[in-house]
Amino acid sequence: MKNHHQILTWGLVALLFAQPAIAQQKAPAKKPAAKTVQKASTGALIPNDPNVKIGKLPNGLTYYIRKNTEPKKRAELYLANKIGSLMENDDQQGLAHFTEHMAFNGTKDFPKNEIINYLQKAGVRFGADLNAYTGFNQTVYQLPIPTDSIEVFKTGFKILANWAGKVSMNGADIDSERGVIIEEDRQRGKNAQQRISNQLLPFLLANSRYEKRIPIGKVDILNNFTHDKIRSFYADWYRPNLQAVIAVGDFDVNEVENLIKANFSDLSNPKNAKPRLNYDLPDNVQPLVKIVTDKEQPYNVAQVIYKHHEGPTKTTADFKNDLIQSMINNMLGARLQEITQKGNAPFLFAQSNYAPYQGGLVWGISALQTIAVAKTAGGLADALSAALAENERMAKFGFTNSEFETVKKKVEAGIEKQYKEKDKTKSAVYVNQYLENFLVGASMPSADYNYNETKKILQSLTLAEVNAMAKSLVTQTNQVIVVQAPEKEAKDLPTEAQLLAVLKNAGNNVKPYVDNAVNKPLLATKPAAGKIVSESKNDKVGVTSLTLSNGVKVVLKPTDFKNDQVIFYSFAKGGSSLASNNDYQSAENANLIAQSGVGEFNPTQLTKYLAGKAVSASAYINSEYQGFSGSSTPKDLETAFQLIYAYATNPRKDVEIFNKNISDFKVITANKNSSPTSVYADTVQAVMSNYNKRGMPTTLQDIDNISLDKAFAFYKDRFADASGQTFVFVGNFDVEKIKPFLTTYLASLPALNRNENFVDLGLNPPKGKVSKTVYKGLEDKATVQLYFHGDYDYNADNNTQLEALKSALEIKILERLREKESGVYSPGVQLSVEKYPSAHYYFTISFNCAKANVDKLINAALDEVNSFRQNGATEEDIKKFKSEELRQEELSLRENGFWLSYLANRLKYGESLEQVLSDKDRVNSVTVASTKTSAQKYLSGDNYIRLVLVPEK
Repeated sequence: MKNHHQILTWGLVALLFAQPAIAQQKAPAKKPAAKTVQKASTGALIPNDPNVKIGKLPNGLTYYIRKNTEPKKRAELYLANKIGSLMENDDQQGLAHFTEHMAFNGTKDFPKNEIINYLQKAGVRFGADLNAYTGFNQTVYQLPIPTDSIEVFKTGFKILANWAGKVSMNGADIDSERGVIIEEDRQRGKNAQQRISNQLLPFLLANSRYEKRIPIGKVDILNNFTHDKIRSFYADWYRPNLQAVIAVGDFDVNEVENLIKANFSDLSNPKNAKPRLNYDLPDNVQPLVKIVTDKEQPYNVAQVIYKHHEGPTKTTADFKNDLIQSMINNMLGARLQEITQKGNAPFLFAQSNYAPYQGGLVWGISALQTIAVAKTAGGLADALSAALAENERMAKFGFTNSEFETVKKKVEAGIEKQYKEKDKTKSAVYVNQYLENFLVGASMPSADYNYNETKKILQSLTLAEVNAMAKSLVTQTNQVIVVQAPEKEAKDLPTEAQLLAVLKNAGNNVKPYVDNAVNKPLLATKPAAGKIVSESKNDKVGVTSLTLSNGVKVVLKPTDFKNDQVIFYSFAKGGSSLASNNDYQSAENANLIAQSGVGEFNPTQLTKYLAGKAVSASAYINSEYQGFSGSSTPKDLETAFQLIYAYATNPRKDVEIFNKNISDFKVITANKNSSPTSVYADTVQAVMSNYNKRGMPTTLQDIDNISLDKAFAFYKDRFADASGQTFVFVGNFDVEKIKPFLTTYLASLPALNRNENFVDLGLNPPKGKVSKTVYKGLEDKATVQLYFHGDYDYNADNNTQLEALKSALEIKILERLREKESGVYSPGVQLSVEKYPSAHYYFTISFNCAKANVDKLINAALDEVNSFRQNGATEEDIKKFKSEELRQEELSLRENGFWLSYLANRLKYGESLEQVLSDKDRVNSVTVASTKTSAQKYLSGDNYIRLVLVPEK
């Protein structure tokens, strides 16, 4: 089950390092703690959405019920428990999370793993659909379920009721699950992130209940607790007056209410129930500083946090504050992004954001959190100072009127789009809203209220109000500074005193922000229109195909799945495969040209130009293709077409942005070998490309060979000939009304009729049996990937048979390695098939485990593979595959994204657009015998690659 106690990260930072939550240590005793002013909760209470039915059973269980038909024939059922690790006794640490696991290991009405088994047969996927998570304050179970089967739908409520009060807690099952929990800790941790967190947590959660109740718990307790401890926790805390059932979906509300009453009314609260207490973090007057280093930490990171006590959104005043805060985030973020693109930017990455503290891990606290990533330890103080200077510039001078008008346009465009989609809102969106209401008391306004209140606020909101709020976010108390850095650079890091000086002096000499918006049209002149030279229709799949006068092909599929969405994608053969071996590094980085803006607009200016429009578009070049992709509202479609034309005909050659990206890339490449996972990933890449020069990991020498002139020339060449482009448009548009855009902006693209193809560079894995072990890392954590691969006859029938084999093998690998061996947490089986540049298939079995268990678990996995070769999949697992596959296709067929990908792939591969119409027949053709044949052919082991990462010797 997923676990939400892990530390949250932002943007690019998530790709670079772990960023833990920050709290504070004890303030000096001679000074009293200063309470940050709590958000004033004036104004009228926000009314609840009248479309949700809220009730409470006599035993105290709360329920939320809403009818919603997106997606059709589906419902989201949640069981929310207002308890988490904070409720544990000292000898129960980790048992809230352990209890969540046990809910899937046997209940009164569903022994052993019967819940998972039953739901998989009904088409519900374990992990992807059926799941749960545990935090400090809450434990939540989620069950998306079909509603067109009365028996399955009713059973869904029975399952929730079993979780709520009927978990068996069988002793043997408890003992068996201990290993799984330990392996979950290993999979998520045993790395620099966990070691850094272990140093920071006593500091960041000091003097609070949170410090002593990390949800994963303590390994010695998990290994040795007696069964009565977890049974007591379940009996004490899983009780109806701390629980809620949330049901949103395509059903009858009254029927669901009766099902809730029938299944949950017999649950009772314990006598002398323990009080459910709320916990907080202490304040601090003086800034708190913590510097942490680790041998495997690759980057120098500094973070400053300004904490605020802030409750949930309940009133109109709260609503207005939330809106203003979101506007501030957008404007402040734009300023930092603008600096990041400059050649003299002192940081690799920087961001400031006001939000619930560390993703809401600690209820009732929000924070302005500013982060800076420096190229070196010696440059960390300057990087942090530059990021904090933007906070101070905001606090001293506020935002400009042009920034204010720009962000208002963005908010208006966003709320308009959201409102137009109100009848297409997914059930999961409502569930999350009701979950927040139950857990923390947040409001549940209707779409109409959100729209009208936002419009009302925007009409009267002043820049002075926004700037006053912005100033209040930069506090003088409750400040925290944290640094994470490589151990090898520790001597060059700023000291605590120097960091405090940076915080104190960052605002010195700052001047008001100067807006650099470009007041010009995207296109200087409208292009001369071409023509549509042919048109055909395929009514079976609802598609219109056009050919334009310059050779461009267009496939149109109008849908009603979304009211305010049109998405598109195009492709033409060629890509970076056409670059010579001398120039391929520049060609493979030609995407930096598209990321540099377009024409006279750099990325920041382009964002400002597009304010008020819900539209995006860009160009791409990959190894085999080049093209365009993006999305738009129907209203803004012409702007999307203008962007396509501009990216094709007027790319931007920005030396500063290009050089900044190359400089950053060098830092990332130079530091990546500190991380065991990066070293392992590079080895996997090298082996799987058979050490082909064009498939090897990027080195510093490769980066030195990247030329802006060559990248720009390659980009221009790739888009000089549009005659090979095929565009696919899917969404809410009228075919006749979109045609003028096609002729004006696509038929006018330059065409040379080169009739190009991509080049097969021979990036294929080695044949035969290969084994490679990487020794890197400090802790007892191994990573295993086992590849079965080979040449492949790519077609729909074979693809379906391989999908069935993958699905059944995944079930058996999970049962064997997790349930039977208790040696892993979440093993995976992946399948990848490709037609071009050469048809090939890849099966991958992957897992993390203890070093001592590597060989045993590999042998166990291979034993399961051998069983498939001998016997094929079981009838029961094939039934699960068919049910899950057909259920997922029901959902996919109502998604614009599915159709865009499906149509583009059929067109790329020269296959029938009607292939989807026979999917059900192909799925139903899978048998035990066909899976046995597939296993013997595709899992023979003739081409087998074993790649393992283990700690250093």
